[in-house]
Amino acid sequence: MSRIADLYIRVSTDEQAEKGFSQRSQEEMLRKYCSINHIQIRNVIYEDHSAKTFNRPQWKKFLADVKKHKNKINLVLFMKWDRFSRNAGDAYQMINVLRKLGVEPQAIEQPLDLSVPENKMMLAFYLAAPEVENDRRALNTFQGLRRGKKEGRHMGMAPYGYANKVTEDGKKYIAIVPEKAAKLIWIFEQVARNVFSTESIYQMSKDKGLVLSKSNLWVILRNPLYCGKIVVPKYKDEEEKWVAGQHDAIVSEGLFYRVQDVLDSKARTYRPKIKTIENFPLRGFFLCPKCGQKLTGSKCKGRSKYYYYYHCDKDCRWRINSEVVNKIFKEHLNKLKPLAEVKKLYTAVLLEAYREHTGMVANEKKKSLEQIAVYEKKLSVARNLLVTEKIDPEDYNLMKAEYNAVISKLEKEIGNVEDDRANIEQLTNSGLENLIKLGETFENGTLADSREMIGLIFPENFTFEEKKIRTARINEMVNCIYLVNNRLRAKKNGTKDDIFLLSRVVTPTIQIPNHHFLDNFKKVSIFKELSFNVLECSCLDNVA
Repeated sequence: MSRIADLYIRVSTDEQAEKGFSQRSQEEMLRKYCSINHIQIRNVIYEDHSAKTFNRPQWKKFLADVKKHKNKINLVLFMKWDRFSRNAGDAYQMINVLRKLGVEPQAIEQPLDLSVPENKMMLAFYLAAPEVENDRRALNTFQGLRRGKKEGRHMGMAPYGYANKVTEDGKKYIAIVPEKAAKLIWIFEQVARNVFSTESIYQMSKDKGLVLSKSNLWVILRNPLYCGKIVVPKYKDEEEKWVAGQHDAIVSEGLFYRVQDVLDSKARTYRPKIKTIENFPLRGFFLCPKCGQKLTGSKCKGRSKYYYYYHCDKDCRWRINSEVVNKIFKEHLNKLKPLAEVKKLYTAVLLEAYREHTGMVANEKKKSLEQIAVYEKKLSVARNLLVTEKIDPEDYNLMKAEYNAVISKLEKEIGNVEDDRANIEQLTNSGLENLIKLGETFENGTLADSREMIGLIFPENFTFEEKKIRTARINEMVNCIYLVNNRLRAKKNGTKDDIFLLSRVVTPTIQIPNHHFLDNFKKVSIFKELSFNVLECSCLDNVA
């Protein structure tokens, strides 16, 4: 019986340039072998996929053809057994499948008569050797990548906001792309403010030119690489850890951790995802006075124009004209804004409280660093006890996990502290100037600015009763300003316009008539409130 064979020629991508592995070379040697041994060639199969599995396009077509046309061939020839497979387990299974179909696989440079039992030992060696080579190469690559991460290097393609670069001496690194980084900074800041949902922020960022899918944006918000950290994943007995990266950070650690708190719902979520239009800036904040549900908005067509209403979708069907309630809300905001005449007084109080607070922050940071040093020393002692076999590995792992958790928590607390001392006086003046224009900002600002301002001033939703805005609570800082305004407005006629001309109103130690006001200011975390609430609640300073 004449022998008929299909020639199988496989070259993976990383073997294309290696000597002796080109497709033309393999085909030439296989044809020569068939000519010498009087073997008829039916088909030549070319493959360019890895031999780790048999999930290869051309091999699957070959196998389907053999099953469909049985007894058409009785040999499949290839150069070496590593051309056939680099996985011993899969190879044995495929050999059994082929032999059941009447096809004998054979490597012309490593010929084996599989009918001889002893030859199966050689087959095991031929199949195991390339698999071991593959595994060793993969392990070396993995260890190299892990070592690079431990050194703070980003391995692989640069993520969004960065670009792959190479130094003159050939060293690879990632560099910030300013245009993309500016968009990411804006997104991180918006999420940290916790006024709009991530869905709303994503839609706004698309309007600003962001070209990213929603899932990719979520990955970015969770990726510590953007605050200058590289994640070294858990491996065997090594716990996952973050190391300082060699690249430049796009956002600060404090901003990154605030975003994580918002995404983890540790921070209070002010507003749900919501779509709105210019006529309904209060939608999503406004509660029905009858049933307590959030009001929605809609328009009704009259004889000559459209009329806009906030209304309840529940059984009570309560509604109110949006123009009326928007106007009342603006008047309510104007009651909360500070008096322009005492702007200098507010600035002085804020600066004093800020300086006092930053001193406390510095002390807390110093204490945290000292605690980190203590726990690192404890970890070192535990490691020495393990080496000297004075404690069991299980006890050491428990101590290591406990100490690392405490150290990570302290490092996170330190990262949350941002040094904002530069330009603080200018920031304070700018913020108070914006506060004085609250009503104008709500009426004339963009929809996003108006809604952000509402979220910052009112941490809880409000309702409408007896033609007045009712809210359970407003921002504590704004409430303090409102209390002082009422006290100053209550002065009798004849008071001089310039408050600083009044006798002993402000002494060098900044004593003011309402001591309760100063006490309240000092009870609040001035640092955070100053940075994220008071100085921005008018939302006039849009992020580019």
